[in-house]
Amino acid sequence: MGAQAVTRIATLDHRAVIAVEGEDRVSFLQGLVSQDVALAEPGRALWSALLTPQGKWLAEFFIIAEGERLLLDVEADQREDLIKRLSRFRLRAKVKVAADDYAVQVAWDGPAPDVTDGLVAVDARLPEAGFRILSRAGLPANATLAEWDAHRLALGLPDGVRDLEREKTVLLEAGFDELGGISWTKGCYMGQELTARTRYRGLLKRRLVPVGIEGPAPAPGTIILTAEGRDVGTMRSSEGALGLAVLRLDVLGGAVTLIAGEARLVPKVPAWMKLPEPASAV
Repeated sequence: MGAQAVTRIATLDHRAVIAVEGEDRVSFLQGLVSQDVALAEPGRALWSALLTPQGKWLAEFFIIAEGERLLLDVEADQREDLIKRLSRFRLRAKVKVAADDYAVQVAWDGPAPDVTDGLVAVDARLPEAGFRILSRAGLPANATLAEWDAHRLALGLPDGVRDLEREKTVLLEAGFDELGGISWTKGCYMGQELTARTRYRGLLKRRLVPVGIEGPAPAPGTIILTAEGRDVGTMRSSEGALGLAVLRLDVLGGAVTLIAGEARLVPKVPAWMKLPEPASAV
């Protein structure tokens, strides 16, 4: 018999936790975020987003139920801003929004690890995405953030402001539909109108897609050009020979040479991503 796979565990110091407590916690978040909060349960991390009233991305996070609380796994740099934004909508709702001291880790390539001072939740986006871990002390890490980045980039999973642009990105550009970050059946939420219109009218012109990098990795924000010099997108995060880039749909269907700085880029559209037929791309 072969040796059992050793689960990779990395600490995400750039993530933090918000706790939403109170008897109105579900209905409170339900009217604000893209996910169906009623589906939150222990052991499952639901991906979601907060949008501007105009339907543009502000923040992404995971929602995990823990007893009488909803925990939000958020970007650390956005936590205080998110607490303030959410708190503005409390009105008469019986809810409390506050920072929590859980550390955030991620695990992949193996079975769920045991946690005695926190919780483990399946990342509901893709089976290969593994698990989100929230704990007080943190588990011993056997992988680096760079190794986790290489794994998520190969899967095409964005990571907050490194890949998404505040008040600019539309959720459907970033895979929130296919990766289960949007509910199409619940009631209204902030920014819902544009999100629905983008889907039903087929208004997308670009997507965030994985790219192979041949040469030095371009800095985030680097303009991506065709060999003819046409501007077709921008570079986002990268690790080694992998990255994510926002690209026009019309360069994803064929053999097109893309250039960013001193590097050549090769789009690698993942199997989960649903693109329109070539004739529909604009």
